[in-house]
Formats: sequence, C-alpha cells, structure tokens
Amino acid sequence: MVRIGFIVEGETEALILYSDKFKAILNELNLVSVGIINAGGNKNLLPHNILIHQSNLIKKGAETIVILTDLDEDQCITKTKARITERENQIIIVAIKQIESWFLADSLLLSNLFNEPFSFDYPENENVPFDTLRALLIKYRGRGLPKKIPMALKMINSGFSIEHAANHPNCPSANYFLTKLKQCASTNPVE
Repeated sequence: MVRIGFIVEGETEALILYSDKFKAILNELNLVSVGIINAGGNKNLLPHNILIHQSNLIKKGAETIVILTDLDEDQCITKTKARITERENQIIIVAIKQIESWFLADSLLLSNLFNEPFSFDYPENENVPFDTLRALLIKYRGRGLPKKIPMALKMINSGFSIEHAANHPNCPSANYFLTKLKQCASTNPVE
C-alpha cells in the first residue's frame, strides 16, 4: 500500500475526500490516506503556507502529497501550479473552474436527483458551478440550497462519484485526479 496525504483548498474538497465513496476508491487502489488538511482557501496554498502542512503529512508517513485546488480566476492550470510550487512527491490537481463542476459532471447523480435522464454537457465551462447546480435543483426539484457546504453534503449523500465525474467527456480535471491516484498506486508500494 502507498501512503498518501491530501491538502485541499476548502471544505467542499475535504468533504469529497472524506466521503465513503472516495475511501472505497483509495481502498481499491491500495492507497492509504494518512490525513486530509483543509488549507482554508486558495490563498493559503502559497508555498510558505503549505510547508507546515506538507511536513505534518510527511511525519504521518505520507509518501506522496496531493494538493487539490480550484482554478477560480487564474488564467491557466500552469500558473496555478506555479503559484503553489511543484515539489518532489507532490501532485497538484486543479479543478476547472471550481470543484463543484465535478458534481455537474456526474450524470448518474443528477439523473437520480432529477428523476429523469440528465447530462450536463460542459460542466467545467461554468464560471460558478455552484450557482448552476442550485438553479438546476430549483428547476427540477423545486428548491435549491443557498450555501456550498449543504450543497456539497447533498451531492455526496445522494451518491456523488469521482469515477462518474472522471468518465464525463468534458471533465478532464476529475479524470486527471483519478489517473494520478492510479499512478500513485502503481509506484512505491509499502511493505
């Protein structure tokens, strides 16, 4: 098994990684999470702020550290990664525009929530996917959720799957995340 630690931008990312479905993915890949640290915003993912988090995860035995953040208003993934600063045994995953786009990419989840077949064509094109998701919930269910954390919990408790989001043809960041986890699983096995 490979020991892996996570540093995330915010609460939604943390909730996804704490979910039972995500734990099942890690188990299937023979990955062991040594911890998930919520940095509390993308401005807290600057090198001088995350060094302590990296150190704490390494002390817990992390062989690889995965940083999960949003693109938000940055111009490109490369600039976001450069801002965070790439390091050895570290993987930076950048959700395009925001992590909530992954909820829009899970067609099975949305179909079940809306009680009809549903697919969102370009989830990562939404500037504020939370607002789009809230509008869809109002349209199909008669009410939305006013804040991100209750929305994230609703999506997770309704069966959100990173694997489903990764299979969406227009959600490459979720696919990249899952691909990188699989690559971690195939390297540095722990006895």
